[in-house]
Amino acid sequence: MFEIKKPSASNKTIRMPDPLIEKLEKLAAQHDISFNQLVVQCCEYALNNLNDMPDKRK
Repeated sequence: MFEIKKPSASNKTIRMPDPLIEKLEKLAAQHDISFNQLVVQCCEYALNNLNDMPDKRK
């Protein structure tokens, strides 16, 4: 049976440097996606590739 699923999401306020926000807004506009969608994709990419980074705790 076909089921329509709505992904869950929550609001969270974060602070970013103004120059970073400007770069992200420009990039989002160039690719015709929302600022929020771009930030989510950037965060997901960073987390998915975290294992490629050296562990600095050692």
